[in-house]
Amino acid sequence: MINVLVADDELPAVEELAFLLGRDERIGSIHRASSGAEALRTLETESVDAVFLDIHMPALSGLDIARAISRSSHPPAVVFVTADEECALEAFDLAAIDYLLKPLRAERLSRSVDRISDLIKEGTPAPEMITVDLGSTTRMIRRDDVTYVQAQGDYARLHTAEASYLIRVPLSDLEQKWAEAGFIRIHRSYLIALNHVQHLKLAATGPSVAVAGAELPISRRHLPSVRDKLQTTRIRPQG
Repeated sequence: MINVLVADDELPAVEELAFLLGRDERIGSIHRASSGAEALRTLETESVDAVFLDIHMPALSGLDIARAISRSSHPPAVVFVTADEECALEAFDLAAIDYLLKPLRAERLSRSVDRISDLIKEGTPAPEMITVDLGSTTRMIRRDDVTYVQAQGDYARLHTAEASYLIRVPLSDLEQKWAEAGFIRIHRSYLIALNHVQHLKLAATGPSVAVAGAELPISRRHLPSVRDKLQTTRIRPQG
């Protein structure tokens, strides 16, 4: 069971998050704090695997708490919960494993619990983060959230379940750098994450693969290697 601490200076926000977490059977004890000082006191007296921190709290902010606990020998996993996207870069500099935007969605929160569960398993590596720009806002996204990548000239568009992000990196560079993370080239314009593949389709119009709901073409040149990889992961072609 995962024991958590929820810290927010707004009591309704604390109770909402505690309620949503309580519906997850993987969650054990749920401690509550309505200030940064109370959160630190709880962390000194209770065994906590993960903390869900609001960023903007009076006196001690969520960022202040994360800095304080990062100095401990076995710090809990940190998830920031906020309505403010502006602090994402600083949050991930503090090794946060996730950054949830209010209003919260149950399915998005469940993915955070997935990440906490993975992280506390012995030997699980920290996720690779990618810096992306959205207008004047800089965000950090996890590489394992990327379902596929689309070439756009000298740029690449990273597709996730929630949005897409343009980065100034050629697709060929990502193909080499991300190969060990389970990304394979299927077409001159596409790189896919194997763990997000739903099925391979062989049709008269040409082979394709479904990735997170998107139907993407496979070039004839790449088809043999794609089939080999997918057979290894037990994804069989459809007629």
